[in-house]
Amino acid sequence: MLQGSHRRYDPLMDEWVLVSPQRSGRPWQGQQESTAGEDLPAHDPGCYLCPGNTRANGTVNPAYTGVHVFNNDFPAFQEGSAGEEGGADGFFRWRPEPGINRVICYSEHHGRTLPEMELAEIRALVRAWQREFAELGALEHINHVQIFENKGSVMGCSNPHPHGQIWAQQAVPSRVARKQANLRRYFDRHGRTLLEAYVEAELAAKERIVLENESFVALVPFWAVWPFETMVVSKRAVPDILGFTEAECAAFASILKGLTVRYDNLFRTSFPYSAGMHQAPTDGRPHPEWHFHKLFLPPLLRSATVKKFMVGYEMLGEAQRDLTPETAAAMLRDLPAVHYKQRG
Repeated sequence: MLQGSHRRYDPLMDEWVLVSPQRSGRPWQGQQESTAGEDLPAHDPGCYLCPGNTRANGTVNPAYTGVHVFNNDFPAFQEGSAGEEGGADGFFRWRPEPGINRVICYSEHHGRTLPEMELAEIRALVRAWQREFAELGALEHINHVQIFENKGSVMGCSNPHPHGQIWAQQAVPSRVARKQANLRRYFDRHGRTLLEAYVEAELAAKERIVLENESFVALVPFWAVWPFETMVVSKRAVPDILGFTEAECAAFASILKGLTVRYDNLFRTSFPYSAGMHQAPTDGRPHPEWHFHKLFLPPLLRSATVKKFMVGYEMLGEAQRDLTPETAAAMLRDLPAVHYKQRG
C-alpha cells in the first residue's frame, strides 16, 4: 500500500488527487454534525412525499405503493425554455437550457431507506429507473438523463422520505462531457472501454474491492476523493441501464443493497451520501466508449458526526484525502452484510 503524501491520477476526469495518509490521526476539534432521529414512522402526515398527502403546490399524492414518480414542483429546468444564445464573442456568454425534473419516491414507507428495503422493492426501483431513462431519453430535445439521490440532511436533502431525482436536459453537463472525452480517447486508442480494463485490474489487485457478484463490482476507486467514496461498475461493458439483462437488474439491486447496508453499518447510522449514475448521452448516436457506473460520494470521515469538508486547498488547488482508498475499502469490506438494525 502506498504510504506518505502522494498524488493519484484519475483517468476518468484527467485530474489528480492528493493523498496524505499521515494526517489521518490528527485530533479533531472542528464541526460536529448532529445525527437525526432514525425511528421514523411508516407514514408522516406532514411529509410532502407520503401517499395521500398534499404537496407544497397543492397537488395531492395518490395512495401509491412501491415506486411513485412525478414532475418536480420546483424544477431546476423549464420545459419551455427556448430562444437564442448570446454573448458568443464576449465574456457574458449564455444559452437557454430546456429540460425536465422528476422526483422518484422509492417506497410508500416514510422511514425505510434503500438499505432497509427488500430486494424485490429495489428491483422494482431499478425497473422504474429504466422506464424513466427510456422515456426521457427518447425525447428529441433531451440529450442527457441524470439519475441521482441526495440522502441525509447533511447533504442538503430537505425530506427524509426515501427518494431520488431525475434531471433530463438538452446539454451534456460539463463534468460528464469531460468524462466522455476521456472515455472516448481511451476507447479509440485501445478498442475497449476504460472501465472494462480498470475493473479487470482492480479485480486482480483485490485491494480496493468492497464486494462483487456475478455482474457488478463495488470498489473504492484508486483515485477516490471522498473518504468512503465507492463506484459500482457493471462487469460487462454496457453503455446505460437499458442494456441490463433481467439477471443483471437483479444483480444490480443486490449489490446496491449490500453496499448501502455496509455504509449504514460503518457508523451505525443512516449513512448520508450523494449518489448518481453516469451513462451514455441520449443523443441518438452510438457511444461504445461508455460503460455504466454509479458513484456514491459520502461526506462522513471519522464517525456519524464528523464530516469531510472541501475547503482551502481543495477549493483552490486540487482534491485531497487523508484516509487511503485501500484502508477505506478494507473497513467497508469487513462490515457485516446484515443491517445493524436487524442485528439488534
